Amino acid sequence: MSCDVPAELADVLSSFLAALSGNGVCVENLSVDAFSASEIPDSPRMTIKAYLSDDTDPAPKMAELELYLKRLRAERPDIHISPPAIKSILTEEWSSNWKSHFKPLRIGRRLVILPTWEEVPVLPEQLLLRIDPGMAFGTGGHETTRLCLELLEKSIDSSDSLPPSLLDLGTGSGILAMAASLLGAGRILALDIDPDAVDVARENLLLNRLEDKIECGTTPLESVAGCFDIILANILAEELVRLAPTLSVRLNPGGVLILSGILAEKERLVFDGFAPEPLQFVETTSDGEWVAMLYKRCPKP
Repeated sequence: MSCDVPAELADVLSSFLAALSGNGVCVENLSVDAFSASEIPDSPRMTIKAYLSDDTDPAPKMAELELYLKRLRAERPDIHISPPAIKSILTEEWSSNWKSHFKPLRIGRRLVILPTWEEVPVLPEQLLLRIDPGMAFGTGGHETTRLCLELLEKSIDSSDSLPPSLLDLGTGSGILAMAASLLGAGRILALDIDPDAVDVARENLLLNRLEDKIECGTTPLESVAGCFDIILANILAEELVRLAPTLSVRLNPGGVLILSGILAEKERLVFDGFAPEPLQFVETTSDGEWVAMLYKRCPKP
């Protein structure tokens, strides 16, 4: 169920819909064009959405909502309240429809990313990685993931520490951690704040027989013990900047930090955010509207 209302009524309607549905609600700012809450401009109108389980008859709920909106209109005849709408959301739309767009991918010099339902010829020198992303981000098709994989391959090939230890922050489907293992990384820790993503990553580890080589979990970065030769962080630019001091301290001297998930317009934000850290900026790579940034930690004198 959803309804478009003036911003001044967003809170009262949210409370009503939360009680009506028995679930949380989603408030959409119609003017949003930002990644940080502090950057979201005020909008004169909001869309409030509530969700019902598939075993709930929506008709009585819609009738209650329409009656409530009728009362609001009577109290506030000076404002426009749109009629409510209802739409069915099928689980299949989220978990299956993307499959038609997920095709085998060749990335870098050796990596081949293959959906579980596809088969392609693989050359002896190529590294095959099977992925079923489920509800987690990471098939290799998105620019941010491709940029990470390309920089990862270069970094491991040129690493002074063999096999390098690696931290994958925001692992999603586990694709970057698994690629790192195939490329020759040693100790690998793959973390995500979403427990569902971690479950998906673990399933992909089993699928690729890498469950004994990669540790997955939801441990916060601040609680991670030890340091790493390579750190991958494919998350939003603002979150990268927030984590800059912690990422820097978790990187071994001479280690490599790969940052992705950055819109090109946010590159300066990230660059400035990491400027105070004892890191050397190496390069930025780009693909479409996205960029990835490579840093190295200054070696000990």
